[in-house]
Amino acid sequence: MTEDANWPANLNELLDLIDQQWSALMETIAPLTDQQITAAPPGAWSVKDNLAHVAAWERFLLLHHLQGQPPHQVLDIEAEVFEALDEDAQNALIFARRKDRSVEEVLEELERTHAEVLTHLQRITFADLMQPCYADDPTNRPLIDAVAGNTYEHYQEHRISIAELIRA
Repeated sequence: MTEDANWPANLNELLDLIDQQWSALMETIAPLTDQQITAAPPGAWSVKDNLAHVAAWERFLLLHHLQGQPPHQVLDIEAEVFEALDEDAQNALIFARRKDRSVEEVLEELERTHAEVLTHLQRITFADLMQPCYADDPTNRPLIDAVAGNTYEHYQEHRISIAELIRA
């Protein structure tokens, strides 16, 4: 198994990191108007698009990584299509499916999915999170890597993108 000094040392640290970055993301969007949330420079994602993306990947984390559903099923596409998609194509698919949702729908999905992920994480052990994410992964990357990448690291990444959008 690979080791990463950046991973939290226990479940409480993980939940604290998730809470800190979630709170920072929510504080960044709290003062925004619907117009600010939906505005986007040409060819760029809006704040709403960033939030829909975060919600989609958090849902993927929950359904695929934590609950074991097949990834193509979570994304509602054929298995062969999923296998042919790289991350950019997956993100384009997610964007296309969510771009016409209202701000309210996106925020509701984001908050609901976040709460579901937290509930699930509070029910598993840290030892479970240190198990390999995929049985066939030659790197033996632990599940905590997927959790970090789809929660606190992802919140921080998109908070920075949103802050740049707001300043533009």
